[in-house]
Amino acid sequence: MMRLDFPRFEFVARFARNRGALVGAVLIFLVALMAVLAPVLFPTDPLRIVGAPELWPGEDPDFPLGTDSLGRDILAMIVHGARATLLIGLFASAVATLIGVTIGAIAGYFGSWVDEIVMRAAELFQTIPNLIFVLTIVVILGSTLTNIVIAIGIVSWTSIARMTRAEFLALRDREFVQACRAMGMGNGGIILGEILPNALPPVIVLSSLVVAGAILFESAVSFLGLGDPNVASWGRLVGDGRQLIRSSWYICAIPGVAIMVTVLCLNLIGDGLNDALNPKLRDR
Repeated sequence: MMRLDFPRFEFVARFARNRGALVGAVLIFLVALMAVLAPVLFPTDPLRIVGAPELWPGEDPDFPLGTDSLGRDILAMIVHGARATLLIGLFASAVATLIGVTIGAIAGYFGSWVDEIVMRAAELFQTIPNLIFVLTIVVILGSTLTNIVIAIGIVSWTSIARMTRAEFLALRDREFVQACRAMGMGNGGIILGEILPNALPPVIVLSSLVVAGAILFESAVSFLGLGDPNVASWGRLVGDGRQLIRSSWYICAIPGVAIMVTVLCLNLIGDGLNDALNPKLRDR
């Protein structure tokens, strides 16, 4: 019988041993599937008024999760809001990872004064409260999904940069790197072809957690009324219902639960990736 000893199968097996991560992955898959099928399930504009205002969940079979204060279908906004929420989380994490890995790799590989300047710049970014920084950028650039993604990516790169720097500092003097230098390989080839692949596992884990943080940032921006007014999002739905929290609390509670479950699942996936990719935890 053929044995499946390929690294990818070992990774899947180690990841699957973490039941919390497995449950989180399944739930995130369902959320992503819901987001992909949103135009099919609800082909009309989710922000369109379709019924009486403040219908409670189960009160009208046409609106299983009820309607908001304007008469918009909450289920339609939840389904369509999943698209905006996941896309912002993924693209903002990609922007933060690209910036963080680039800066951290340069600082860790070259060291000396380059490292000092880069790390002082990272510390400068960390002195500014992240939410205030995001809100400032969104106000300056405008309340569009692209600008929100850019704003969240700009404030989220510092932790990835520090992680990447630490990995490069640990790897830049290893034997295989010295052998590459002795062979005449350039700095770019060593960074991209030799050190970076070995430094990526912890960065991947951290990037998955940045996705969860980006979703929370987007929810906060939309809650404060600075999100894209033409896009349904969970944070906007929570913000729209905050004035009716005493009489129609479900308007805030339903998208709030969606945000909580999604962020929790992403954190569980991050734990599972850490167990699967961290060599110190493989035999745990």
